[in-house]
Amino acid sequence: MFSSIRVIFVIGFALSIISATMPQLEPTKPIKKNTIKTVCLDAGHGGKDPGCLGPAGAREGKVTLKIILELGKRLKAEYPDMKIIYTRDTDEFIELYERADIANRNKADLFISVHCNAALNKSAYGTETYTMGLHKTDGNLNVAKRENSVILQEKDYQSSYNGFDPSSPLAHIMMANYQSAFMANSVRFASHVENEFSKTYKRKSFGVKQAGFLVIWRTAMPSVLVETGFLTNPTEEEYLNSEKGQAEVAEAIATAFKKYKDEIEK
Repeated sequence: MFSSIRVIFVIGFALSIISATMPQLEPTKPIKKNTIKTVCLDAGHGGKDPGCLGPAGAREGKVTLKIILELGKRLKAEYPDMKIIYTRDTDEFIELYERADIANRNKADLFISVHCNAALNKSAYGTETYTMGLHKTDGNLNVAKRENSVILQEKDYQSSYNGFDPSSPLAHIMMANYQSAFMANSVRFASHVENEFSKTYKRKSFGVKQAGFLVIWRTAMPSVLVETGFLTNPTEEEYLNSEKGQAEVAEAIATAFKKYKDEIEK
């Protein structure tokens, strides 16, 4: 009996010594399946395509570029290891298909296109963020038509877009199903953007909408088009053309991105 107790004691003592001298291994961290490594930022219009114009002369293409560059700076400061891709970082004209191709070539995990809205009613104001989908109102269709009409300035646009006619409602509807695989996350991010605009900055929000935009139709990742306000409204033009307004818009989108990133990387 005493021999058995001695053996157990010796084994226990030996194991304690081995345990004390073994290096302590860190627990293996689970690999996040939905890690966002690359974001593509797209400033709408630019160069020979000024976009919509404000009553005081503000050009959509220049306003969106300033907002996008500010957004990129904020995202890079918050996530230094994340890759930020710009479809343009100067006032130049980039074809719609090339904007999407830039995102696809760089295997972006999210595509954010920033625009300014326009309306014949100069008192119209507010924000709205679009994902790819069927048009639910004539208003959505009209916004898509206006943004898609940019292709008329591109060479050989009919061959580049397989004969797509930007003035045809049917053409817009037929393209709507392509982005269905990314719809859930597109809507998720778009909802965060509009919540930031309305709740944090107390701006009028028309919410998340769907329409057939060529620039997000061709992207192979969650994609949104943010209409940051109506440049045709004198008050919103002044706001969007100011450093304060551009900083607030960029911060709203950056905060929305943080919430989105935290959610899908759980």
